[in-house]
Amino acid sequence: MTAAILQGVPATTLDTDLWIDLPERQYVKVLDLCQRLGATILARTVVALSDDTLVNFLYRIDGLRSFASEFKKAVRIELHGARVAVLPLQSIIKSKTAIRRPKDIAHLPLLEEVLRLKNRAG
Repeated sequence: MTAAILQGVPATTLDTDLWIDLPERQYVKVLDLCQRLGATILARTVVALSDDTLVNFLYRIDGLRSFASEFKKAVRIELHGARVAVLPLQSIIKSKTAIRRPKDIAHLPLLEEVLRLKNRAG
């Protein structure tokens, strides 16, 4: 939801999901880098940064095309002084629709309304 929040969706989240363009079986590379940067490893896909921010690494996202395909559609946003690429709201909605977890279904009306308002504002 961090990508959605950065695009104006009024919500909160407990962690930040980062989509990594690596096969999941190579997760150790990501965890090694995080550990060298001072993060605490909590699980194969979750680390806590030194400021206790939780980061969840994703190696595929249900309902979406390949990383390369989705990256071409990414929205560039300023975050902590850096330009970052985030999934557009349309892609977030597609993924949450495909995943169908209760919390994702609960977010859909809010995501769809913000997208509708953004499209209308043009």
